[in-house]
Amino acid sequence: MRAQFVLSEIGVGLRRNLTMTIAVVVSVALSLALAGASLLVRDQVNSMKGYWYDKVEVSIYFCTKSDQKASAQCSVGAATQQQIDGVKTALDGMPLVQSATFESSADAYKRWKDTNPDNPLLVAVGAEAMPQSWRVKLNDPTKYDVIQSAFAGKPGVKSVEDQRKILENLFGLLNGLQTAAFVIMVLMLFVALLLIVNTVRVSAFSRRRETGIMRLVGASNFYVQMPFIAEAAFAALLGAVLASGLLLAGHYFVQNFLAQRVQFIQFIGLSSVLAVIPLLVVVGMGMAGIAAFITLRKYLKV
Repeated sequence: MRAQFVLSEIGVGLRRNLTMTIAVVVSVALSLALAGASLLVRDQVNSMKGYWYDKVEVSIYFCTKSDQKASAQCSVGAATQQQIDGVKTALDGMPLVQSATFESSADAYKRWKDTNPDNPLLVAVGAEAMPQSWRVKLNDPTKYDVIQSAFAGKPGVKSVEDQRKILENLFGLLNGLQTAAFVIMVLMLFVALLLIVNTVRVSAFSRRRETGIMRLVGASNFYVQMPFIAEAAFAALLGAVLASGLLLAGHYFVQNFLAQRVQFIQFIGLSSVLAVIPLLVVVGMGMAGIAAFITLRKYLKV
């Protein structure tokens, strides 16, 4: 009987404040969707870092004849075979090095030609202008500075470059998007809290006579509060369901449209989205329930 009464009161409250309830549902849905998107972007960035950082290499470039006047480091001339072999011997003695692959000038020119087929410099630049290099794969890509300090400035070595620098801008952009989503999420959650508090206050004020009668006949605090808290939690539940639908729609778009056009990125799977959804439901309903409980405290003083 009590459960039936509470459910009927929930229905009455939702109907009386239908417009504000819809506003709460929409604001909670948007804030939770942004929260879920922020978590998924974080997972995506971590996944990409783990995938790409494991593949990046450190390149040790050697001087060419054309570098003799352009670079003080190469003022002596092109690197000798002895200097190139000396770098390989040093690399073999470093536990940090997983493997080292030699790229000749001809190989470097072919790779550059394949990646820049329309470059007008192809006519003027020959293979002899491309530097020879050791492409080094590390067991721990974050220890690039060890290779940098060991070989930078050595005779015949033009420069030591880490491919991670190419990826840092991309990861910086994604981290910026994550931060922006987090800031907007916080603002939306604040707006949702204000709407929940205002909706509960209006609902409690409109039913203050019934609430007073219930208190006079001995109803407990919990029994009086329960319909209002349940209303807020139900609205938040609807918002969480809507937010979950938005995240699933976003995942469908990424997997069936974006992933086919951006194939160099390994996107996170459906399991990551499904893992976030229960958290959204708990956070949404918990936030609404706590806000309603705190708001109702003063209305129990009859």
